[in-house]
Amino acid sequence: MSALARPKISVTIITKNEEAEIRECIESVAWADEIIVVDSFSTDRTVEIANEMGALVEQRTFTGFTDQKQHASDNAAGPWILNIDADERVTPELRAEIEGALAKSHAPNGDPGNAAPSNGDPAGYTIPRRTWYAGAFVKHAWWPDRKLRLFLKERGRWTGGSVHEGMAVDGPVAELQSPLVHYSFRTLTDHLRTINNLTEHGADDLVRAGAGRSIWNLIIRPPSTFIKMYFIRRGILDGWRGLVIAFLSAAHTTLKYAKARQRHDEADETRS
Repeated sequence: MSALARPKISVTIITKNEEAEIRECIESVAWADEIIVVDSFSTDRTVEIANEMGALVEQRTFTGFTDQKQHASDNAAGPWILNIDADERVTPELRAEIEGALAKSHAPNGDPGNAAPSNGDPAGYTIPRRTWYAGAFVKHAWWPDRKLRLFLKERGRWTGGSVHEGMAVDGPVAELQSPLVHYSFRTLTDHLRTINNLTEHGADDLVRAGAGRSIWNLIIRPPSTFIKMYFIRRGILDGWRGLVIAFLSAAHTTLKYAKARQRHDEADETRS
């Protein structure tokens, strides 16, 4: 534990076949008071490695990113939770900023391990993510990509569908400046594989909401996604990587709505 008098921090990580990432991930947060790994029955060495690293490991059937992360939060002992993915790393600079912010604002008196903030103190902190993509860090398209990942357990709850989960907190939110390093796609193949997986879940969310039937989703949304990533978010300044990110982001949108439309059609045929 840090010499700083800060509240206790629990780190939560959800995993599925992350043996290539989990060791370095846990090493980057070894300073935390508790590390919880909720694993969706990996078939590789993820669980073995996490246990070796001293994490508290639970295996649980995957029920969507939102529900899985909420389950991990519910089982955390610390008053503060830092959620990261297996392909993310907390740098020494980010660790120092996290501990400094919590020590300054949230542990003024008494037991720092259980200190709670006053009404004016932040109940959560957003963290920028610096994303590694096919050999280099992205400086524009996916930057700063802020995520609310550090939050008070009693004030925060995961929201959203089975993908694109988000954290909602009851109280003020502040910004940290040191980035969380995100090794999301080391190769283009990684990106394509992820697109196929996430669009399956995204299409299911659309169908459950009764959305995704209109052909206009396939006509308007993909080019809008490309324009946003390449021009508005300045992916054009990221060279060929920015162009590929914009194209594949548009492809992600296309596949999600195409799969949703296919599911709607199949359901209609079953009922007829």
